[in-house]
Amino acid sequence: MTEVIVLNGGSSSGKSGIVRCLQAVLPDPWLALGTDTLVEAMPASMQASDAGIEFAPDGQVIVGPEFRTLEAAWIEGVAAMARAGARVIVDEVFLGGADSQERWQKALGGLRVLWVGVRCDSAVAAGREVARGDRVIGMAASQADVVHRGMVYDLEVDTTHAESMECARTIAAHVS
Repeated sequence: MTEVIVLNGGSSSGKSGIVRCLQAVLPDPWLALGTDTLVEAMPASMQASDAGIEFAPDGQVIVGPEFRTLEAAWIEGVAAMARAGARVIVDEVFLGGADSQERWQKALGGLRVLWVGVRCDSAVAAGREVARGDRVIGMAASQADVVHRGMVYDLEVDTTHAESMECARTIAAHVS
């Protein structure tokens, strides 16, 4: 039985919409946790420090050692929840590509994980970013491809033309 679904994609690729739809179509309750959850849980001072996380004017995201320490604890915490019986959907942005996946693979060792790549044409994601109004302009374009470098997925979906529900149903069909 699948215990964890990890969705990886760039900013504004449609991951959050897919997560909400997955929670609606999967027969059992699933917790939704993601990188935004982690960032929102951090003190505001972490966003004003070289050691924390910075969102550059051009959309780049720069993370420091204090962020990495808290992120490592958070990843282990998510894995512990899954081991304790919670089914978890992780909404992630693997800025480090394969290195980011490796950190999660280590923490999720022994759990049944469905790895899903969420792709979206960078121009489409950039348009969504502007429409959202809550992201630094440029983030979607800078992340669209880099988050998938060196990644190994069980399944990929593309939200360029597919709706969130369609993608969620495709993913749900692979959940055992």
